[in-house]
Amino acid sequence: MDVPTNHLNQPPAQQWGVQGGWPPAQGPVYNPLPSFHRLSLGPPQTWGSSPHSRGDPSGRDQLRLGPEAQLSAANPPDLRGGNAPPCRPPHPPQQVCPSAAPPSIVQAPPLQTPESAASGPAAEGANPRPSGGFDSASAHLQLQFPAGNTNFIPPGAEEDRHASQQHPPSASRYGLDPDSLPSAVKVMLEDRAEWWGRTFISEPFSPLPPLPTTSCVTEDRGNASPSVIRSTCYCLPCEAQAGALSRLPLGALVTPLGRPNAAEAPPPLCEDSERVDGCSSCGASMCPPMSWQDCGQRFYCPFCGKLNEVAWKHYQPTTGVNGVRVDADLRPELSLGSYEVISPQKEEPAALLFAVDVSASAQRGGHLEFITQQIQAVLSSMSREAGSCSVPVGLMSYDSRIHLYDLSPQRSRPHMLVIADTEEVQLPVREGLLVPLRDAIESLSSVLQLLPHVGADHDGSSGAPVELPIQAGLAVLQGLKSPGKLLIFHSADLMEAGNSNNSSSGLFGSNKPKQDVGGAWPGHIPHLTGGALTSYDHLQGPPDQDRFGRDLRRTVETDCGFRAELQIFVSKDLRVSGCYGMFVPGPSPAHVTMATLDRSTTLAVELAHTRTLEEARGAVVQTVLSYTLRTGQRRTRVHTLTLRCSRHLQETFRNFQAQTLLSFYCKKMYCSVLERPLQELREELQTDMTAALASYRKHCSSSCVSAGQLVLPRFLRALPVFINSLRKSEVLLPGLRSSIHQRLQLRCRVLAMDPRSTVQHFYPPLLPLLPSDGDSCGSSPGEPLRCTAASLQPTGLYLLHPPLILLLWVGNQVPACTLAQLFSAACFSSLPSGEMKLPVLDTPLSVRVRSLIDELSGRTLHSRKMLVVKQGDACEEVLQRHLVEDKSPNGGASYADFLYHLHFNSVRLLQ
Repeated sequence: MDVPTNHLNQPPAQQWGVQGGWPPAQGPVYNPLPSFHRLSLGPPQTWGSSPHSRGDPSGRDQLRLGPEAQLSAANPPDLRGGNAPPCRPPHPPQQVCPSAAPPSIVQAPPLQTPESAASGPAAEGANPRPSGGFDSASAHLQLQFPAGNTNFIPPGAEEDRHASQQHPPSASRYGLDPDSLPSAVKVMLEDRAEWWGRTFISEPFSPLPPLPTTSCVTEDRGNASPSVIRSTCYCLPCEAQAGALSRLPLGALVTPLGRPNAAEAPPPLCEDSERVDGCSSCGASMCPPMSWQDCGQRFYCPFCGKLNEVAWKHYQPTTGVNGVRVDADLRPELSLGSYEVISPQKEEPAALLFAVDVSASAQRGGHLEFITQQIQAVLSSMSREAGSCSVPVGLMSYDSRIHLYDLSPQRSRPHMLVIADTEEVQLPVREGLLVPLRDAIESLSSVLQLLPHVGADHDGSSGAPVELPIQAGLAVLQGLKSPGKLLIFHSADLMEAGNSNNSSSGLFGSNKPKQDVGGAWPGHIPHLTGGALTSYDHLQGPPDQDRFGRDLRRTVETDCGFRAELQIFVSKDLRVSGCYGMFVPGPSPAHVTMATLDRSTTLAVELAHTRTLEEARGAVVQTVLSYTLRTGQRRTRVHTLTLRCSRHLQETFRNFQAQTLLSFYCKKMYCSVLERPLQELREELQTDMTAALASYRKHCSSSCVSAGQLVLPRFLRALPVFINSLRKSEVLLPGLRSSIHQRLQLRCRVLAMDPRSTVQHFYPPLLPLLPSDGDSCGSSPGEPLRCTAASLQPTGLYLLHPPLILLLWVGNQVPACTLAQLFSAACFSSLPSGEMKLPVLDTPLSVRVRSLIDELSGRTLHSRKMLVVKQGDACEEVLQRHLVEDKSPNGGASYADFLYHLHFNSVRLLQ
């Protein structure tokens, strides 16, 4: 989440860098929750795991929280000490007279597994503990109703902005103990321990893969690695009706250029003329799910259901009962889930075009000289590299006009061409605008040295519009028929137009169903181009200057695919009903065109049934990405995933993963914020989650489950906390301190994230840097903690590292020796807060923390600012926005309250 900096006494962001690649030419859920005096789930539970428990058919892979407590309005507890008669009133229960007897405590039996529930331990008092299940020996729920207090909370009240003034941020207004709720950290640690040192065998009909946050080596045996295709469900329902009953989306997350684990080999290469051709009817590429017939003369296409003849030059006989070709192991298209094809087609190499703001406001800001020096340093470094010296490079500057530079090596000096008519940019010349770097380095250096000393054409104070260099850059790249990166260095202030009331439910302070942002919003430009946008608050300060230099080098050096076309093929009984991500939607969701994409660019593909799936054949998803390397070589990367199918809804629920669903929901909702009101999107998330809980409770859980028990499949334990974090994110629940530009920028950066980064954005890792005793001699940080203020101890140091920022929290009781070893500060009061760079000290603690920060920073495509947050300081609100289990400063509900809402409404749906 982007962090507003107004509370740090910093001016609004003024320096912007824009990167872009260009192609050539249902209602709210009713919330009748009683205001309970106390509601406790008892002591914390132990969530066990076993390497053999994935997809356990015995039914042990589900979670039950809570009690034999009557929470539903169908059978409310008798507040006078007895049991109320069974009834189903159309309205909430009436309030009890204050003179009634003291409240009764309804106590539930311990948590149960499906086996124990089926055998009736609730009646007999038995409590067998299953292997690989959950420690339920002591967990129970108590409900205590104060006499005369049965107030009900209206819908939406869980987002009351003043709730944090009444209770601590982690406290539940219904008395739920947050420590007893399912822990997302526990789930991730269990999965990491389960796959430690193991290899995931990715083959057709394979079971659930490791979570996106678990680093694991994958062996491709006919199914694409989960690092490139990850299904929301690894056992699709055969019937469309069963899919609708689950209320969870069926689809896949596609990262076409996803980089495999360091221990894995990249997809093998094959020449286009040597590979076996795919389906001639639908255009799908050859893959292992295509079955061979007639001794290898024909093959069946699972995507269109037609038979294809094999060209004689690629014919090979088949062997065995399954009809496997004898050369299957020698051809990646016949045996692997991922491979890449080299096309003989050759295109123009990708160019690098720089656009620098030289308006009067940019010169007054004092940033222009630093920017030109950084560009010159990067180009000089590239010119000395054999692989980069041939990159076509261009330069232009702008104020109210466009200044193009002819960098032809035949000229004795570069020539400047001024375009005054900016309504329709027409190129006066084309030669010399893009020149190989080795031939243009001297001309570029001379122009960059002169730019800070050339006065603007007028003394206007408004600066130059950012859409001007975008139009000119597009005209240059399209005029020369070249893809490439356009890097814009914009220094003028960004003014917001229209209604600036951020408290409205719309992203732009409006409830209109459609918002037209166009290219005038810098934060929306990356969504149109597939690029990125980064802002810098104080470019003259060392922290921002360091980040600017690192970002510029990474942007220039990062490999991208240009002129990308992605085709999605699915089984003949499925269809692609939607596609969400960083691209401009076209007429067909199964065919996506993108200007550029990198190794982390991820799209969400939504699937729907057209007919009943065949359980024996399963379901197949294939993505075919055609793209151009920066050298101009055309390639096609193919990924294929084969999934199981089942007629049992319980199998479908067991094969969902919460982290994948979070990434899917994020992309779908963030793509809808420009067209639908934010309140409607938040309610849709809650409605779908409530209906999914009710469906699992009705169709997949034991009949012995009481109304007070929350039942979840094992791999969906963390879904409520993830969904709640998404609902109260800065994009869907705007804060008073965030501008429209910040929200648009944040939206685009999150939309481009892969599943691992998405999970870490919505549930950031919280690492303790000191052992529990406060000693600074620990050799490594401890295990991640739950993302709540209760995890922060006054004697500790904690590092919170979501993908977009680093937050170092310092408790007010940290020993002075520890502060001296890390910050060179004498005491807590002398320690500065806000953005800073850790001093280089020769102490074990300093070396360890700086090494950890460097390692974490190396995993992201963009550098992150680091804020030191002191306990009790004003900038602690920045940290509170990332403690997602607590109440949000923007008004979002805590995890405990949100989980209670889901449970209560899911029970009501079944009454």
